[in-house]
Amino acid sequence: MRRDLREARLASGRRVTVNVAESPLGWLRARGLVDARQCEAGERLRQDYERAALAPRVTMGWDGVRVDGGGGGGLDPAAAQIAAKRRFDAAVTELGPGLSDVAWRVICAGEALPAAEKALGWPARAGRLVLTLALDRLAGHYRLP
Repeated sequence: MRRDLREARLASGRRVTVNVAESPLGWLRARGLVDARQCEAGERLRQDYERAALAPRVTMGWDGVRVDGGGGGGLDPAAAQIAAKRRFDAAVTELGPGLSDVAWRVICAGEALPAAEKALGWPARAGRLVLTLALDRLAGHYRLP
């Protein structure tokens, strides 16, 4: 199995490795169909979705739990999860019903654009236009330059 790994630098300066075969947003970015600002906005939404643990779980959560009583820096895990859920909800509310549907399917659920278009009952190739509008609105919501 061949993996198409590419390294990308986000606007925040972070470097990430994207498996183009796994991420529809990474696939679009690698082909120049979305710009760096739009990709950063989509990654922020996906991070909040994952931190809020909104995806369905198949098995028990085996997250590490500290038993020594030591505190980690920042928020405790429950507070961090709640904060991520609030950020995710605010971003989805900002998008509205039409844009949030395709954004959730492609960015969070990892559906390919043709599959999202079919599920939403849209004509072929309409999804990319609507997704770029959603990503632009997300970038404005996150105040990305």
